[in-house]
Amino acid sequence: MANISLEDVKKLRELLGTGMVDTKNALVEAGGDVEKATEILRLKGAKGNAKRADRSTSEGLVHAAEDSGVAYLIELACETDFVAKNDKFISLADTVMKAVVQAKAGTLDEALAASAGSASVADLINDEAAIIGEKVELRRVAAVSGDSFAVYLHRTNKDLPPQVGVVVAYQGSDADTARSIAQHISFADPQYLTRDEVPADVVDKERAIVEEISRNEGKPDAALPKIVEGRLGAFFKQVALLDQEYARDNKLTISQVVDQAGLTIQGFARFKVGA
Repeated sequence: MANISLEDVKKLRELLGTGMVDTKNALVEAGGDVEKATEILRLKGAKGNAKRADRSTSEGLVHAAEDSGVAYLIELACETDFVAKNDKFISLADTVMKAVVQAKAGTLDEALAASAGSASVADLINDEAAIIGEKVELRRVAAVSGDSFAVYLHRTNKDLPPQVGVVVAYQGSDADTARSIAQHISFADPQYLTRDEVPADVVDKERAIVEEISRNEGKPDAALPKIVEGRLGAFFKQVALLDQEYARDNKLTISQVVDQAGLTIQGFARFKVGA
C-alpha cells in the first residue's frame, strides 16, 4: 500500500476541487498515482452526476466578455464556495465563456450546445462536475448588442470570484459615467430599461394591487386615480433603470445622468449568483 500523505491529498484536492475523503480514497486505490487517481475520481463522479441533479447550486461566479459588438454574461453555478474559488472551476468558466463567444450564443440552450473543443459545453460541464464531485451548471446566459460596453463584476466576498455581474451597452464617449451606471445597476437591480418595456400584464397587476391598498386605507374614490398613478410611478422607479434615482446622487434620475453625459443606454444585463 502506497504511503499517501496529507500533502498529496491536499495537492490533488486543490487541483481537482474534489472532496477530502474521495480524494484520499482515490489516491489509495491508485497506489499514489495522480493520473490514475484522477481517472478514478472522474468515473466515480460520472456515476454521481445523476444523484446530484436535485441539489441546489447557490454558489458560483459570473463572467463577462465582449466580441464584435456583443457583450456576453454568464453565471456558472456550483454547490459550495470551496469549489467556486477553485482554479479548476474558474478555468472551466473561462472555457465556457470562450465557447459562448465563439458560438455567438445568446440563450442558455445555444450556449450548452456550443462546441468546447471535442465536446459540447453541456458535456464539458458534466465531465468537470464528475471530477469536482459537485453539481455544476451553466444557469444563465445573456448577450447584449451595442456600440460600446461597460462591464462591472462585483465581489461580494474578497475571497471568492465575482458574484454580481453587469454589462451595459451604450452609445456615446463617456466611459466613466457608463461604468458608474453599471455599478448602479449591480446595486439597484432594475428589471427593464424603460417603463415602456414593463409588460402590460405586470403593470395591470401592480395597478390592481396599489388600488386595493389605497381603498383599504380609506382613500376617497375621487382621489384614487391620482393616488394610484403616483404609486405606479414609485413602482417604475424600482423596476425601470431610466426612472431610478442615481445611486451616486439621488437628486438625479438615471435618465438625467445619461442625458448630461451624452449617452444612450442601448441595453443591459445583470446576474447575481444564486438569485
